[in-house]
Amino acid sequence: MNQTILIIDDDVNIGNMLKEALEGENYNVLRAYSGTEALMVLEKSRPDLVLLDLMLPGLSGEEVLPKLKGIPTIIVSAKTDIDHKVKMLYEGASDYITKPFVISELMARIAALLRLSALQNSAAKVEAGNVVTVGDVSLDNDLLTVRFNGSEIPLTRTEAAILNILMLNANRPIGRSTILERISESTPDCTERSLKQHISNIRKKLMAVDGIDHIEAVYGIGFKFV
Repeated sequence: MNQTILIIDDDVNIGNMLKEALEGENYNVLRAYSGTEALMVLEKSRPDLVLLDLMLPGLSGEEVLPKLKGIPTIIVSAKTDIDHKVKMLYEGASDYITKPFVISELMARIAALLRLSALQNSAAKVEAGNVVTVGDVSLDNDLLTVRFNGSEIPLTRTEAAILNILMLNANRPIGRSTILERISESTPDCTERSLKQHISNIRKKLMAVDGIDHIEAVYGIGFKFV
């Protein structure tokens, strides 16, 4: 099945150029010309990747970005400020390319990001009974235990919630604020200060089994399960 890409850009000429290039590579293409229209499109379908302009009528690209959680998103914008680029990447964008851009470079970034997304999706397997498995490591979210190498390790509810997010995004760095936001409803006791300690506890419990550090700290971003 061909992958689907949503273009969110009010510039008709740029949108048409992108559509033609993407369809030439056998992608399916969806279009939205404003932030509000983009949300309407997302209610009916879930694309494999989004190309998001920031300066949109109605809702801005910055306002749309939080609605794209879980969907690889490349910002395609005329805004060139480095601090703004960094902010968008921290807030969930997968990549950022400035206008004007070379279409071959953008197409290469799209292909690379879709490959990475496919690898991540295949790395974590969600089984019946709310069990997440990555390689030989299985997390049972109902029983709050991790099983691997013949061992069964008990976790606290907060530790299980954190590990669940990291395993579902195996080999992908997840920001501290993203972790806290996603576990806020089930484990409101976890704070930015205590998150590091919870992750340290998880690492120690897993390392006690095989001597391998399964959680890697990614400088300036957060953590990833490896």
